[in-house]
Amino acid sequence: MKQFFFFSLFIAVIGCSSDKGSEVDETEPQTDVLTTKNVITYMVDKKATAETVALFYNLKILGKTKVAIGQQDAFNNFYQDAGGDSDIKKNTGFDPAILGSDFMFITDKNNNNQSNNWFYQQEQKIISDTKAAYAKGIINTFSWHLREPNNETSFYTSDMTTEQKNTAFKSILPGGANHEWYKKKLDKVASVFLNLKGSKGELIPVIFRPFHEFDGSWFWWGANFCTAEEYKTAYKFTVDYLKNTKGVHNILYAFSPDRTYLTSTDYLSRYPGDKYVDVLGMDNYGDFDNQGTTGANTANSKLKIISDLAKSKVKIAALTETGYRVTSSNTPINDWFSTYLYDALTSNSIEVSYMMFWTNDSDGYYVPNSSVSNAADFKTFASKPKSALVNSLPKMYELPK
Repeated sequence: MKQFFFFSLFIAVIGCSSDKGSEVDETEPQTDVLTTKNVITYMVDKKATAETVALFYNLKILGKTKVAIGQQDAFNNFYQDAGGDSDIKKNTGFDPAILGSDFMFITDKNNNNQSNNWFYQQEQKIISDTKAAYAKGIINTFSWHLREPNNETSFYTSDMTTEQKNTAFKSILPGGANHEWYKKKLDKVASVFLNLKGSKGELIPVIFRPFHEFDGSWFWWGANFCTAEEYKTAYKFTVDYLKNTKGVHNILYAFSPDRTYLTSTDYLSRYPGDKYVDVLGMDNYGDFDNQGTTGANTANSKLKIISDLAKSKVKIAALTETGYRVTSSNTPINDWFSTYLYDALTSNSIEVSYMMFWTNDSDGYYVPNSSVSNAADFKTFASKPKSALVNSLPKMYELPK
């Protein structure tokens, strides 16, 4: 679970039944079944745009040899508010391979779509960054810290009453008191996706990661506040509504619990099925929190579970969030990037297509710029054989000939 910090006048991000998915024998990974001709059969959206199909294929193939390295808010949030290039580029000379963004401000109740509105300004900034990243060949991913439906002031259960915690998620399900509210939020999400266009008018593909870290209890969609079937119902509804009702066909859908699982059965306990998921992810901060080789090995074992499932299901495996936050009171760990993280991402023949650090801010960082003591460690990590910044990516939005 990442941290969140304050800036401006607002709280901002810093920090039912199974389908064919359960029928695949995850102990017998398939090998090299994916081709440029059959790729669509393994994707959620059979009407996906050509660029989205290419992104799925290229990410899946990339994982055999490389891990794309990214960061949340890389173009906007910097350590010590030092603007300009991303902190990754300040350090390495190259932009990240992945740009993370969030729908939180975009779907905020205070966003009135007026040019002088702070939330609308954030929306425009995020859209601009997404388009700029796409133009550079960078991959875009969006999470969604959706505020709870009662007061729309927080996504943390620590800010909610017991009654609110126990009813909020259930209320957005079909037939629930806040289902229409949730549909309106999805309408906004769909509008953004449908207006993300490249220089030739093509829709920009995005990896969308709704209801993440659902196995924890810190978010109102967490495991303590809905059953597995209720979670699956909400996830499936989200996908079906965007894809079928709103006609959005430039999304890859990511499923990403936190690190609590120990087996593939645990991991799949709230899995909505292969028809609804393109990316098998995991958020993991705790195993890297000064745990040394033991933590790296633990993280690797969990990534191997994802990797093996992704091989058998022909999906993409990813470390969807991670990092170790350095502050004035939390000093860097020697070789954290180049040894512990890199080993976790690459040992035991796992195939992880991408990983993403959380956002830097004025008071701390997950990715060092060029001026801090562990800058060289990150630069070494980024230059290792299986690491990929944007300069090491193939053309992600074109299928190979």
